[in-house]
Amino acid sequence: MPSRTTFAKLTAHLMLLKNLCGCCLCVFLILGLPFLCLAQELEPRRWSHLPTGKNFAGGGYAYTEADIFFDPVLRIENVEMEMHTWALKYIRTFELFQKSARIDFTQAYQEGRWTGLVDGVPSSIKRSGLSDSLLRCAINLYGAPPLEGKEFAAYRTKANVETVFGTALVVQLPTGDYMNDKLINLGTNRYTFRPQLGVVHNRGKWSMELTGEVYLYTDNDDFFNGNRLEQDPYYTVQTHLVYTIRPGIWTAVGAGYGYGGESTVSGVEKNDRRENLAWALSFGYSITRQFGVKVGYLGIRTQESTGQDTDSIAAGFSIFW
Repeated sequence: MPSRTTFAKLTAHLMLLKNLCGCCLCVFLILGLPFLCLAQELEPRRWSHLPTGKNFAGGGYAYTEADIFFDPVLRIENVEMEMHTWALKYIRTFELFQKSARIDFTQAYQEGRWTGLVDGVPSSIKRSGLSDSLLRCAINLYGAPPLEGKEFAAYRTKANVETVFGTALVVQLPTGDYMNDKLINLGTNRYTFRPQLGVVHNRGKWSMELTGEVYLYTDNDDFFNGNRLEQDPYYTVQTHLVYTIRPGIWTAVGAGYGYGGESTVSGVEKNDRRENLAWALSFGYSITRQFGVKVGYLGIRTQESTGQDTDSIAAGFSIFW
């Protein structure tokens, strides 16, 4: 049987990888339905021009598989994760300082299972419950003017070539299930602030997007066994190419890169810097003017000897009024 110390190493590393770079909390909305990973996400159409004074709501399901890689010294092998995610999202659009703006709220429920060999002995862990809530506030600083109804429709008809600059702040709230006597949790017990800058260039049926983002983590002062968890900033960039087949039907391909996020536990550096490549495919279809669906795929591959490779598939719906 594995020693308690070895098993603690397994669960500690699993918790860090899961909470910081692999908890694929996926949410779905036809207007930028994202695969939302706590350390890296690829979300097309996040800067879409929306009519002001509208409400958007959506829900969906995602299935994620991951292979997790550890330092061979730990003698932890063949570690895999399976995650089921059910998520809801709400968006409200409005005018702010004569600019178009929006506020998003996302909440998910997850069920996950981790398996692996510790000193050659099979081990497994299961968790289920609420994940951390996400709140995003965004404003388009240039382009995409605040319009409603017929004015919005007329503008979109004429805007064959357009460039939009936007900025946003995502806040991950410490609302998810968390137990300080457990090493693997769905919640992180800390705030994460994610400032974003984005640019979109629309030309005919094509749209090209570029977004830069940094993840700023507060400390978890109630980490396992009375320890304190700190983490360096994690920097990401992502780009998307979106093609509108016809109004209400679109497809997108995206790619992203993330670097940083080294963690420290009670003053001891863990030397666990993250470096990830990600890619995604999406397809959206509006069944009616108020109801749409989307399917997609997200892949993430670590570029370090330790880390994890994940694959996710998702489907969701959205409505607006």
